[in-house]
Amino acid sequence: MRYLTAGESHGKQLTTIVEGVPSQMPLLSKNINESLVRRQKGYGRGKRMQIEKDLVDIAGGVRHGYTLGSPIAMVVKNDDFKHWEDIMGEDPIEPEKDIRRKVTRPRPGHADLNGALKYGHRDMRNILERSSARETAARVAAGAVAKTLLHHLGVEIVGYVKEIAGINAKQTNHSMEEKKTISEESPVRCLDEEAGEKMMQAIDQAKKDGDSIGGVCEVYVEGMPAGIGSYVHYDRKLDGKIAGAVQSINAFKGVEFGIGFEAARRNGSEVHDEIAWDEANGYYRKSNRLGGFEGGMTTGMPIIVKGVMKPIPTLYKPLQSVDIDSKEVFNASIERSDACAVPAAAVVMEHVVAFEVANALLEQFPHDQFPKLQQAIHTYREEIRCF
Repeated sequence: MRYLTAGESHGKQLTTIVEGVPSQMPLLSKNINESLVRRQKGYGRGKRMQIEKDLVDIAGGVRHGYTLGSPIAMVVKNDDFKHWEDIMGEDPIEPEKDIRRKVTRPRPGHADLNGALKYGHRDMRNILERSSARETAARVAAGAVAKTLLHHLGVEIVGYVKEIAGINAKQTNHSMEEKKTISEESPVRCLDEEAGEKMMQAIDQAKKDGDSIGGVCEVYVEGMPAGIGSYVHYDRKLDGKIAGAVQSINAFKGVEFGIGFEAARRNGSEVHDEIAWDEANGYYRKSNRLGGFEGGMTTGMPIIVKGVMKPIPTLYKPLQSVDIDSKEVFNASIERSDACAVPAAAVVMEHVVAFEVANALLEQFPHDQFPKLQQAIHTYREEIRCF
């Protein structure tokens, strides 16, 4: 599978095209809408979430509730575009008119200046409109298709928050269904209620201070068979692909699997997972400190991946910048923003991981027709159990 997204933050719509989805897979608009709604929730979100009510329009690739095998086209309309049509419309403006809301002051921490230097734009709205995290709605739509595929293959996935502003959630032993339920009920998507309350207090304080805070998201994947991915080339390692996808999310600055960077501070005997076997399950690991991966391939244990999100750089007490036209020092301009977007980012991360995991299965097994894919994976599970 592969996907492309198009659209700007305040443009008409966001468009996602997903190519390579098997035919005959059940897919409904509600499968995607549920994910889009989840992305918009979360304590600390700004006013944009009150304006946009993201709903998908499946414009191609699905008929009567089933995929056709052709590209799936999805559209998410921007309800706020009516207020931005003269600013973001595609038609030329009259020569005597000035461009409204032109941006010449790059904001620290954003793509503004680097993008202007690369593409030669004197109005950096051409950069910020596309580099905005609004684009993640289109990626969530693609990931929702992947999540639907995974669900029908017996693979479940959930994203939640592990840390905000240095406040850490305690380790829990909840089941997959419990993780899903508790994270949905928590305003900050935290599995630890006590830590969640403290996280909300920290968000309130940041908002009061005109500042922003970041945190750590975790995605948990259950049901993946062992041996998915490959060790034979660097670009076929599944953990590497997942790491790249997570790092590509707006404001993400680090990725780790299992105990991650903690492995650097432990002895090998405290890091690696011992192998065991029984007739019912086949091979398994007695622990999962490596987060479900060895040699770029799945071990059959749950995939556990964390992503670090920096504080959002759009601040209500803005940092200094330099106007690219006058070269004068100014306080950076303010766009609508969140005090903390970590809870929403956990949903985005869940969906980009889902896409990479689903794609790895499609790369390994015949997948033109979904029923044949299901049969191939079932046969493989039996083969490796009895290996």
